[in-house]
Amino acid sequence: MKHLTENLSQDVQNILDIQSIPSILNVICKTTGMRFAAIARVTEERWITCMSQDNIDFGLEPGDELELETTICNEIRQHSEPVIIDNVSENKEFCTHHTPIKYGFQSYISFPIFKKNGEFFGTLCAIDPEPAKLENKETHELFKLYTELISFHLQAMEELQLTKKSLAEEKKVGKLRETFVAVLAHDLRNPLGTTRLCADILMKLDLPAFALKQVSTIKTTSLRMQELIDNLLDFAKSELGEGISLEQEINNVKLNTEITQVIREFKTTDAEHDLIYSEDITEEVLCDPYRVAQMFSNLMSNAVKHGSPDTPIIIDSFTSNGEYHLKVTNSGNIIPENKKAGLFKPFYTDKKDGLGLGLYIVSEIAEAHQGKIEVESTEKHTSFEFIMPLK
Repeated sequence: MKHLTENLSQDVQNILDIQSIPSILNVICKTTGMRFAAIARVTEERWITCMSQDNIDFGLEPGDELELETTICNEIRQHSEPVIIDNVSENKEFCTHHTPIKYGFQSYISFPIFKKNGEFFGTLCAIDPEPAKLENKETHELFKLYTELISFHLQAMEELQLTKKSLAEEKKVGKLRETFVAVLAHDLRNPLGTTRLCADILMKLDLPAFALKQVSTIKTTSLRMQELIDNLLDFAKSELGEGISLEQEINNVKLNTEITQVIREFKTTDAEHDLIYSEDITEEVLCDPYRVAQMFSNLMSNAVKHGSPDTPIIIDSFTSNGEYHLKVTNSGNIIPENKKAGLFKPFYTDKKDGLGLGLYIVSEIAEAHQGKIEVESTEKHTSFEFIMPLK
């Protein structure tokens, strides 16, 4: 089938791959008494054999072609109706037709095959040099049943091919994601950690005020980059199906230490807001302290970006009624109700300086802890509150 286009070769192969086709052609021959039956792929320009049962040495193999204009199937493609001839020599319409004269048959039957989307595929046909009795209800119903069955199989074959193609593309994308995660986890995070460490060392030295300001800028930028990389890494893992991983423990001291560390970092990088922290954890909290701190850092970034300058950001960490709460409150513009639903979707942002993954990661970490994020926004303040059950 080298002379066929890729699409036509696939159409022929699809018919060859349908295991019931030989049986269908055999039943047609035995039922009608005709000695040649075939399935043809018919287009506006070509007539191509897909499969045949040949007991008269007509000589057509899969991929072989007849000139389209010499076939009756070309007419069937145009008017979409079956053609049935018991005896060509006694048929007024076809007794002088060029097709039976050219190919030497006396009986002929051909039914159109349509795909499920209505597209014309080709024909199921049979011929014989001798007359046959074809004009009856049983033969009509047989051909109609088989053309519908072939159409069903073609639909199934195409859907299977699309699924395989989709799976192949997913595997390719999955491989790229794995590479992306590896780059984030090693090639970017490690040198960034070194940059931050060097900035911390330089800030402890007795440097001129101008130099210390530049070092502080380097540290601020590295913290921001670290946050972006962490969010991207978690998003990539989530898309790979791994989700947010947790290393849970009961360690209230460590939890509080992680939260206060985040607050200290924001105090060094944000001069516009006072940060007021209140802690009242009176029950044991089973959680991943690092992940809670990561979530808290994203909430703080959100509050710093959107909170009104020169107004405090209030942080509350406490237990109450069998739940742990971590709440960040700032003043600023009210969040419209119609935008609240989209806040936690990936890449949702109205700013140009972020990826829009921060709140998405917040919601993923909350869900991993079997918790939730509640948002309250009024003209006076906006708060994001993480709530998780203690048990």
